[in-house]
Amino acid sequence: MTLTARDVDRFEASRPRLEAIAYRLLGSAGEAEDAVQETFLRWQAVDADRVEIPEAWLTKVLTNLCLNQLTSARARRETYVGQWLPEPLLAGDPMLGPADTAEQRESVSYAVLTLMERLSPNERAVYVLREAFDYPHREIAEILDITEAACQQIFHRAKKHVADGRARTEIDGTAARRIVEEFLTAARNGRIESLVRLLTQDAVAVGDGGGKVPARAKAFEGAVAVAKFVWGLLKPAAAKRALVGGSPEVYTWTANGEPALVAVVDGRVVGVVCLEVTAGGIAALRSQINPDKLERATARWAAAPDHGQPLFEAF
Repeated sequence: MTLTARDVDRFEASRPRLEAIAYRLLGSAGEAEDAVQETFLRWQAVDADRVEIPEAWLTKVLTNLCLNQLTSARARRETYVGQWLPEPLLAGDPMLGPADTAEQRESVSYAVLTLMERLSPNERAVYVLREAFDYPHREIAEILDITEAACQQIFHRAKKHVADGRARTEIDGTAARRIVEEFLTAARNGRIESLVRLLTQDAVAVGDGGGKVPARAKAFEGAVAVAKFVWGLLKPAAAKRALVGGSPEVYTWTANGEPALVAVVDGRVVGVVCLEVTAGGIAALRSQINPDKLERATARWAAAPDHGQPLFEAF
């Protein structure tokens, strides 16, 4: 069926919201774009004049496409090489979606996206639609074809799972940046004791190389282990430079609304380290170095008007 210009405009008006929902559900910008495109094809095939509430129809189609994707993604991730981490989005990326409330900002943080991998597809859908987009339970129940009571139960269960996995104390952006800068200074100077003091005792460091770039299969756990890993990571080595095509310039930036380090070689983002900073110190370093998951970050980096000065050149 041929869409009218009005029908296309109605879809395009919903695209930013649909992409933001799909990214939170899938943890992948590329897969989110594919899901939104498939939703457009479904919209193209339907008689749009018979759809009473286009926004609700599009959200339901998209959500169910993502649920199917999540089910198959779980099987794929069982054979994924090493640790699987979400695709990071740099500051200003429209796919980050709304950030007006603490709940909206939290739902797209790298830490929570990682934790949501533990949820069932239905739990993840309910959590995202309710927490990030404030959909009423009644509407979510209609989208998922469940009862409103079941929707409420699923939401409380999902929220508890996320809260249990993230013992976080809120900290303002200025304080977080100061901790990150002190941490980097200590790392560059090889001061292991200072690094340990800036980490929480149960800190973790995990990386996703996707089999394309070497990354440890198991996370580093504990402040001392993480401090030694970071110190070793920044030590100069010809093999590291050969791997990424040069000496990366490292910038402090923001990814998924939280402090991050962006490593760049000749305009190409070769790594994004998302830092979970709490009042007690840095609780986690999650490094995305799989080049397949950095293409959008590279495009966003190129579009940024001013990167400032790099902190240093790594290795």
